[in-house]
Amino acid sequence: MPLVLVIVATVMATGSGLPGLLLSRRSAAGQRTAATIMAAAAVVGLMGAALALLSHPAAAITLPFTVLGGRPALGIDALSAWFLAPVFLLGGLGSVYGLGYWPQRRHARTGTRLSLFWGLLVAGMSLLVISRNALVFLLGWEAMALAAFFLISTEDHRARCREAGWVYLVATHVGTLMLFAMFALWRWATGSYDLAPAAAGTLSGSVSNGLFFLALLGFGLKAGMMPLHFWLPTAHANAPSHVSAILSGVMLKIGIYGLLRVLSLLPAAPAAWGGLMLALAAASALLGVVFAIGQHDFKRLLAYHSVENIGIILMGTGLAMLGRSFNRPEWVVLGMAGCLLHVWNHSLFKSLLFLCAGSVLHSTHTREIDRLGGLARSMPWTALLFLVGAVAICGLPPLNGFASELLVYLGLLRSAMDQGSGAPAVALVAPVLAMVGALAVACFVKVYGAVFLGSARTQAAAHAHEAPLSMRIPAMVLALGCILIGLLPVLVAPALDAAIAHWIPGMPMRLMRVRDLVPLGAVSVMACALLVFVWLIGAVAARRRPARAGIGTWDCGYARPSARMQYTASSFAQMIAGLFAWVLRPAMRMPVVRGVFPQPAALHTHVDELVLDRAIVPAGRAVEGRFRWFHRFQQGLTQHYVLYILFTVMVMLGSLVPLGELLARLFAF
Repeated sequence: MPLVLVIVATVMATGSGLPGLLLSRRSAAGQRTAATIMAAAAVVGLMGAALALLSHPAAAITLPFTVLGGRPALGIDALSAWFLAPVFLLGGLGSVYGLGYWPQRRHARTGTRLSLFWGLLVAGMSLLVISRNALVFLLGWEAMALAAFFLISTEDHRARCREAGWVYLVATHVGTLMLFAMFALWRWATGSYDLAPAAAGTLSGSVSNGLFFLALLGFGLKAGMMPLHFWLPTAHANAPSHVSAILSGVMLKIGIYGLLRVLSLLPAAPAAWGGLMLALAAASALLGVVFAIGQHDFKRLLAYHSVENIGIILMGTGLAMLGRSFNRPEWVVLGMAGCLLHVWNHSLFKSLLFLCAGSVLHSTHTREIDRLGGLARSMPWTALLFLVGAVAICGLPPLNGFASELLVYLGLLRSAMDQGSGAPAVALVAPVLAMVGALAVACFVKVYGAVFLGSARTQAAAHAHEAPLSMRIPAMVLALGCILIGLLPVLVAPALDAAIAHWIPGMPMRLMRVRDLVPLGAVSVMACALLVFVWLIGAVAARRRPARAGIGTWDCGYARPSARMQYTASSFAQMIAGLFAWVLRPAMRMPVVRGVFPQPAALHTHVDELVLDRAIVPAGRAVEGRFRWFHRFQQGLTQHYVLYILFTVMVMLGSLVPLGELLARLFAF
């Protein structure tokens, strides 16, 4: 039954955008129909995922046709169901959010296309998660990749949007080529395209290393792991906000799922794999939050926090891999529990933050943080919901980010105390995680203060209005999820145990549960107590606050303060950005002030993307410069191209001539 429900939901998602193609572009009926079908598909899919997580063992069906000598299969287990939950949740909520954010009547040219590819994106992700054959997996992967490209390029009349789409398309197909090579190597080694654990002795050490590194590159590109993240900031910044939410909250996790699924098929990993994973994870987490601090674009800042949180997820993965290598089941349980729970948590709070950013953009028409301010007065619901997401992403109690990061902390510290493990250096990652948390707090204090507090800096911010109900309800559902998991993490423990058990069947960790290693009940009690304490403090402070009209938040004692007297996001983050100037390398244009009555001046700073702007683009320009001479062969003349084709055909025909035999006969004479 769970697998049937998921298949039905996948088919519904695939066809959700089709009715809009038959209706007028100006009609809202097509978009509403698509949202209704997508919401129904989400409910059906979530029911299937819940059944697979809680009450049903793994199930599979074989498709009634043959492909490349084998019959592909679909299947579901607790690990698949864990990743299906955010796919369908965000698929349904995002389609409802789009009714207010991207209404068909105002976006007649792109609205129908967005609804169509939204459904295809959800269907592609669902298909690859339930695939048990490499070819079906790649089919779902390519459907997901192409649908995401068209969603990122929704506003293709904008140059930046087209550029973001093409950068993503190139990156995702480089990753796809890696997966083609990985599955070809898998077929050569095992004799089958089926995604089933390899028999003992089937894979040699060199083949296992090849499969691991190809998977790391292919899935790491999709997940946005540093330094393979270069497509992510521009794509998330330029896509519609609910598209950014599903890309960050769900699609990045599909890369994590692919990596976990391949690791579950391989034999026990050498310790070097886990060490490499932890190193890449620490770099992703730390550099992601550092580059987020240096951003002025609201959505680009959130995109870099996706890189940070992917690093936290991979920390749990690396710890679990080391636990498998050293036969430490408790490491596996804590590492995988932190990894998987943070997959859910990041899907909730990062999608919530992107939806709130979309509400701000919908109201003010700007993503520049320093052009906002004071929005808490005109957008109180958005300000409150963003605050929930900000506290959660910083890993602060009593919200859900704290629960998953706590599991990773406990796993890292347990590895340090295990004297016989041979891997005490794992504990060095814990201070990195602590530093990441502190920097995340600083970053979101900057964002929340500059966007929602203080005074409006522009007319657009001064005349902002609250988002419509269709945009607030999805954000409220996500905020409720952040609160529920934060206060009652014990509720997800059974599902976590089931997903971990399906990651590596046969490990002794089947006898060990998350609740045996972490006092989740005590965590729930402390989280609830903290929430009550914060509420009481807020209530008392609200009663004692004097009613003084006309006084700004950051007035500094001035009788008539202006918006220019308050901190900007740039000035707030300047000290922290200066500590990391060696990697940020900010470009700064100082204001020029001359004369007794100087003209208005402004300070401008910009931080380049670490990999794309500093490595890939310069390398591409260098290659283009070296081959500039080849442009003479591309004159746009049809007769030249016909000549090239004729020459190519002659060379190909000439290759069929048996030159060796002719030369042998010639020398025989």
